[in-house]
Amino acid sequence: MRASLASSIAVTCAAALALPLTLSSNATATPAAAERRTTGTSAPGSTQSLPLTPLTSNAPRTPPSPSSGDRTLPPPALAPAQGLARRDVRHFSLVGVVWDNPDSELHGRVQVRTRATGTAKWSAWQDVDTHNHEHAADPDTPERASGRVRGSTAPLWVGDSDGVEVRVQGEADGRTGADGRAVTAEPLPKGLHVELVDPGAEPPPQGPELNAPPPGALTAESAAAASAAVNAELAPIGATEIPALSQKETRADLLATRGEEADPTATTGTTGTTGTTGTAVGGAANPRAKPYIGARPRIVTRRGWGADEGLRESNFSYTKTVKAVFVHHSASGNNYRCAQAPSVIRSIYRYHVKSSGWRDIGYNFLVDKCGNIYEGRAGGVARPVMGAHTLGFNSKSMGIAVLGSFGAANPPAASVKAVAKLTAWKLGLYGANPRGKTYLRSGGGNLYRKGKNVRLNVISGHRDGFATECPGGRLYAKLGKARTTSARYQGR
Repeated sequence: MRASLASSIAVTCAAALALPLTLSSNATATPAAAERRTTGTSAPGSTQSLPLTPLTSNAPRTPPSPSSGDRTLPPPALAPAQGLARRDVRHFSLVGVVWDNPDSELHGRVQVRTRATGTAKWSAWQDVDTHNHEHAADPDTPERASGRVRGSTAPLWVGDSDGVEVRVQGEADGRTGADGRAVTAEPLPKGLHVELVDPGAEPPPQGPELNAPPPGALTAESAAAASAAVNAELAPIGATEIPALSQKETRADLLATRGEEADPTATTGTTGTTGTTGTAVGGAANPRAKPYIGARPRIVTRRGWGADEGLRESNFSYTKTVKAVFVHHSASGNNYRCAQAPSVIRSIYRYHVKSSGWRDIGYNFLVDKCGNIYEGRAGGVARPVMGAHTLGFNSKSMGIAVLGSFGAANPPAASVKAVAKLTAWKLGLYGANPRGKTYLRSGGGNLYRKGKNVRLNVISGHRDGFATECPGGRLYAKLGKARTTSARYQGR
């Protein structure tokens, strides 16, 4: 850290359907090689983007109930459905569905089944989390207004696969018309495509894509250098990880950024709020007191998980400080090994940038089931990097995604502990108390109007800022423990 960290802080401070669905007679099959936003063979990883087409139902008519007294009633109207017939494709490991308008919501159910590479074995139908639009840049920001952003489901990790089948069933709204038919739900979003993401080899070769990069994109080589340089005071250029420090070393490093020296006789403590420089201000009886900060944990760098830096936009984007943390789950499923986590992250990164149209991966950090911590959005792990994780509350906050889905499954204890360690360190850099409350101004969302000053836990779940199931009920229930543990790691 030392001088450059001080400068950086101060200055920049995602069960089968009831209806069996098949391709309609007028659907046109798209060759497996067809892609939008595809990559050449020299690039690390690739994205196959295949259009979904209307589906029809061969389901038998459901007779009316005996109590209706009329056996001539027409069957209920079917909600809209689109999909992709079972087909062979190039190998991929992650799947998601995107559509044209990021402001449109997909009201319905998305399911996929896949075939493991080199086998005849097809998986059961798997649900894809449709609630991903809330993971996005705030309204009125350059990233949101780029014209490249699309609506998207959460990505689902399926492992190495070379066959796919997709179905998207819209919702009926439950009302009945004058003719006795169910009222058809609103249309599915326009431009539905399934995105099949290959994360590439590990580590992937660094190189630009064959098709033209988006405006402002860097070459992989210069982008990799820039991404590493912002962490230069924490680890050598090109390092695959930022090493852990003891709490004593971490405190000494932070005090050095303030131009202070630790007083060996002083107790821990400032009790103030977070200032715009990222250091604690107000209420400090002794300016040489030990700061409340947890030991810096080991963090796998972007180079460590194999980020292709040529994908993202060239510049970095910062907010003023870090007042709060939003905890997420990736909703990508739990069927991965810890050794596969870098591949999962590379896939999510590519899905966020190439499929969803974001400037970089949305999360500031990611945590796997073994408790390993990974650098997310580029810009420096100690700096207040502006993410795209909690629509309406990306300013003055950071987002941590635990890899997995935790609506029905319990999060691993190692993951919760890693969240506590990471927040104890990062919040400590900015003088924030993990057990405290803070205020953030809403940038606009479905819970709070734009401009509303909202009181939140310093460590909040995604659902605290946006009406969503994220981070899953089981992980959300563990946030109280994470707050307590994080504060203890800070010495509170």
